[in-house]
Amino acid sequence: MDFGSADSWGEAIYFWIIPVVLGDAIFPPIPSEMVVITGGALSADGRANILLVLALAALASWTGDIVVFQLFRRRLSHVLDRWKWGRRVHQGIHVALAKAGRSSTYGGIIGARFIPGGRLATSAAAGIANVSVRGFSLCAGLGAVLWACWLVGLGYFTGSATKLPFWASSLIGVVLGLVVGAVVGIIVTRRRGNRSPVEEPGPLG
Repeated sequence: MDFGSADSWGEAIYFWIIPVVLGDAIFPPIPSEMVVITGGALSADGRANILLVLALAALASWTGDIVVFQLFRRRLSHVLDRWKWGRRVHQGIHVALAKAGRSSTYGGIIGARFIPGGRLATSAAAGIANVSVRGFSLCAGLGAVLWACWLVGLGYFTGSATKLPFWASSLIGVVLGLVVGAVVGIIVTRRRGNRSPVEEPGPLG
């Protein structure tokens, strides 16, 4: 794959979206935002179908949220502790919960995904708090659609407005998204969460 070729990315973007966005549900450092924004930039360049990019991003986001929610609702988080990488992820969940707070309200489920680590934190907290499956599913679905529209729209807008190569438009979109996410994060996390409600994982081995 030629990473500088718009044609190569246009052919592959659909296959990247689902695993990357799903992985981001448990491990936030995975750059799902960049992949989805790139999909929007490619759509502006006529290299990808914007509706398909939107649908795949929203579906993957919703599925990832459901997986995390069920994992913590069924108290299966100890499964992560069987492996070194899982314990690192588990500790990362504590960090995300501490930063994003422990809100399991429906508004938090929808909106917190727009701040770094917020998607993981709210899904885990909702599972721990035994939020209804139907309520969480509906809110996570709505949040996933809004999140996908925001990121794909950001990539499409920067691609259409700048007329730069898709990779440059993607980088501009990522920077804008990070700035907006940081502002939202500062507003939302002024009242930081208390100690994480997740059982502490054992020491890393």
